[in-house]
Amino acid sequence: MVAPETGRHEEGSPSQTARAQIALREMLLSGTITPGERVSEQMVVDRTGISRTPVRTALMTLAEEGLLESIPSGGYTARAFTERDILDAIELRGMHEGLAARFAAERGISAISLQNLRDLLARLDDVVEGIAAGRPVFEAYVDLNARFHRELVALSESRVVERQVERIIALPFASPSAFAMVQADQPDARRIIVIAQDQHHAIVDAISQREGARAEALMREHSRLAVRNLHIALRSREAMEKLPGATLIRFRG
Repeated sequence: MVAPETGRHEEGSPSQTARAQIALREMLLSGTITPGERVSEQMVVDRTGISRTPVRTALMTLAEEGLLESIPSGGYTARAFTERDILDAIELRGMHEGLAARFAAERGISAISLQNLRDLLARLDDVVEGIAAGRPVFEAYVDLNARFHRELVALSESRVVERQVERIIALPFASPSAFAMVQADQPDARRIIVIAQDQHHAIVDAISQREGARAEALMREHSRLAVRNLHIALRSREAMEKLPGATLIRFRG
């Protein structure tokens, strides 16, 4: 006989841990918890209603990701990011994604995998064309762009590289689509999306022709478009208000 579903989860279950991580990340990125503020287990428990064990796991996970810093007296503080921190994170992502592209090119990918990438590029072409025409399709772009980057890294067939990329893009501002919603109202940034899509095609072509060094160089250059998007965002108060985690940035002076 199957026991009836109670709708409750065990304290340390993945669902509760995931809930705790999502809630804590949202508090950090929204500014509910400000940089330098002390973050304790009890504070998160009180604010989220989630029990201590999954909250403790969530705190450790976000500390490993770099959103929190542990303090000697116990607990954590919310981390602030400088412009240099963001630039370094973008550079690290480019380095590892470039390595993934080189591995994919040199090790070779199947015809099916290559066709899947080209099909994904075709869908991105349609969305980018819509963006250039001023249609509100940025959410579709965010989803497809993230998927393209994720699939390309997976084609490296290197779990070591995949883990490094996963860790880097967990940081705010470092993911391939970190500035996508900021771009929605910025003409300069929309032009950058068109350039980025041209680079996507060039990267896939290099991989298909097994040109490892070229694929790596193109991927690293591609990641640096995020630096241009960062500078566009920093010039506009309105754009910064749309940037998740903007309250975590500490400016010089």
